[in-house]
Amino acid sequence: GYFAESGGGLVQPGGSLRLSCAASRFTFRSVPMSWYRQAPGKERELVSSISATGGTTHYADSVKGRFSISRDNTKDTMYLQMSSLKPEDTAVYYCNTPTSSFAWGQGTQVTVSS
Repeated sequence: GYFAESGGGLVQPGGSLRLSCAASRFTFRSVPMSWYRQAPGKERELVSSISATGGTTHYADSVKGRFSISRDNTKDTMYLQMSSLKPEDTAVYYCNTPTSSFAWGQGTQVTVSS
């Protein structure tokens, strides 16, 4: 596969998690990347994006101020630092390019519950 997401888990409301996306089989450092999520019964939605160099980022309004996207092009890895988590953040989180250029990975489950 192209992506291996990790770092999900069960966390209480208000807690934090750091997700990782390890990429392979393409030139990661040249490609903008995005985090997506899909909650049960809902469509997959864009959460955050980052430019190839990491200098430009974008966030969905629902996560702005709580999530932070970053990347390490020396490790072909992207991250999503999630803080002040809410139950509505519960979803499977995926990574891909902003145009979903590659096959999806398995994702990593994030569950926010007390």
